Amino acid sequence: MFRRRESVPFSFVAEADRFRSNVTPPPRRRSTLPELAGRGLVGLAVVAGLAGSLLLGLPALAPDQAPSHGQQTEAAHGR
Repeated sequence: MFRRRESVPFSFVAEADRFRSNVTPPPRRRSTLPELAGRGLVGLAVVAGLAGSLLLGLPALAPDQAPSHGQQTEAAHGR
């Protein structure tokens, strides 16, 4: 693979592994009740949409149990 042209002292590599920053990130903001309720409703709507599409799509994917004779009888009467 790609090799570095300049050498890196081992002490620098070892020191980089244990480096700790003295800058602390700001504290996380807590979610409010309306935000939690909104996330819950969005999740519920997504799950309901997936379940509804599954319920409505399964009959279309299922093979017919009895062959439909409607087209055959119409063609026979037309002749």
